Amino acid sequence: MTPVVRFDRFSKSYRGDAVVEDLSFAVESGSVVGLLGPNGAGKSTAMRGLVGLLHPTSGTASVFGGPFHALANPARRVGVHMDGLGFETGITARRHLEIYRLAAGMPRGRVDEVLEQVDLAPHASKRVKQFSTGMWQRLGLATAVIGDPELLVLDEPANGLDPSGIRWLRGFVRSFADRGGAVLISSHQLAELEQTVDEVVVMRRSVLYAGRLEELTSAGAASLEEGYFDLIDATEGGRRA
Repeated sequence: MTPVVRFDRFSKSYRGDAVVEDLSFAVESGSVVGLLGPNGAGKSTAMRGLVGLLHPTSGTASVFGGPFHALANPARRVGVHMDGLGFETGITARRHLEIYRLAAGMPRGRVDEVLEQVDLAPHASKRVKQFSTGMWQRLGLATAVIGDPELLVLDEPANGLDPSGIRWLRGFVRSFADRGGAVLISSHQLAELEQTVDEVVVMRRSVLYAGRLEELTSAGAASLEEGYFDLIDATEGGRRA
């Protein structure tokens, strides 16, 4: 079976400096994969390459067996939530979602469904510029799922969420995968992510680990956080040496 997401030796350089190098991993249907790494590790670059916002220097990043730009109706296959995909702050949340609903070709009632799904129904008539950071995150997730996609690509969706919001996000992501969807998510909330993901990819320009969460934690690490820092510290030691 073709993976929903596949990175095959994906590399991206700017003026000869490698930001991502030989990145290879896959995401299957029904799974949540956490993409982890320190700031500057190349996570956002990889995600932007996956959804066609930049071109790799070499290698490929594919969705459903082909490049993102080949999808006939991308919003019906892939939901994207990441920095740089902003909102028109002068319109209401409902109007924002109506625009995306029309673009995705979804039925009229879809906006109300999504507003309920992300707990924004009471704020549907509020202008986006009045939203808190956490409400912006929920609206971003609503935008991502408006087309009822099969894949979610989420870059730091927990930023700005309070503890109850993070708990809600965990359930949101997990239920999406349990219904057969695939999720690629980056986050610095390691303890929370440990309760959500099936697999992890730890990267620092290139892959340090890619595999099942339990295999990482069963290799001597007591938690995802401990396993993550063991990998990062090992690369720091290698660089210093």
